[in-house]
Amino acid sequence: MKKILLPGCFILLLTAFLNAYAGSCFKEPYDVFDCKVKAEQGDAKAQNKLGTMYEGGYSVLQDDKQAVKWYLSAAEAGHANAMYVLASKYVIGLGVLQDDKQAVKWYLKAAEAGHADAKNVLGLMYTSGRGVPQDDEQAIKWYRKAAEAGHADAQNNLGSKYESGVGVLQDDKQAVKWYRKAAEAGNSDAQNNLGLMYTNGRGVLQDDKQAVKWYRKAAEAGHAYAQSNLGMMYANGRGVPHDKVVAYMYFNISVVNGSKTGVNAKNFIAKTMSLSKIEKGQKLAREWMASH
Repeated sequence: MKKILLPGCFILLLTAFLNAYAGSCFKEPYDVFDCKVKAEQGDAKAQNKLGTMYEGGYSVLQDDKQAVKWYLSAAEAGHANAMYVLASKYVIGLGVLQDDKQAVKWYLKAAEAGHADAKNVLGLMYTSGRGVPQDDEQAIKWYRKAAEAGHADAQNNLGSKYESGVGVLQDDKQAVKWYRKAAEAGNSDAQNNLGLMYTNGRGVLQDDKQAVKWYRKAAEAGHAYAQSNLGMMYANGRGVPHDKVVAYMYFNISVVNGSKTGVNAKNFIAKTMSLSKIEKGQKLAREWMASH
């Protein structure tokens, strides 16, 4: 006898199939339909995810205005990262009219929700006077909040403020403290800054070997000015053996990476070197860049 699949059984099988093979808004492969359903129902996490999908063109046509729409929905629902991203859109005017005041509004909301990146950027906005009156003390306030939360860029920014004495009492030891925290977290700007503090004996005992250590870490990370500074240490035999070829190598690398000081240093030391040594330095620079 011929068996007939009953409608109820078919629906159950179809439901099981869809459940087994359907994607999710929050797990790869991301399911746009699932995201839209959840987003329309007011799920802030789904709204934020939909924003990222439209921003990057993942499983949907790339659309900055749609991205902003969903980031705004998520931000208004209290999603801290959506607040931060929305603020960033206002800074650059992508998918929305450029508006520094709106950017500050959303950075502030994100910062108050505990978003460390937003705290740091809020410090930058106060430092530059974008969207708010320029105020170094407010900048320090937000850098400190982010720095104390472990944000390496903010730690470096706070160290810079202590070094310069802008918005806070000048204090080299405090500068070194914050540079070190950021440097140990891998921030190449801070590594270079810490190297400079050791070179000049500011806030620490003068120590060329420690300076070289931190310049090298930053140089390995691609920091152009640290590469130039490391070249200077080799050129002068400070903390390392005197070696013009290696110095030229680092100056050459720093110039490729955009160091203006490296240009003058490279040209100056080249005048004291033979052609064969210059060619050796160039060869070492090519090999170094090929391996990094």
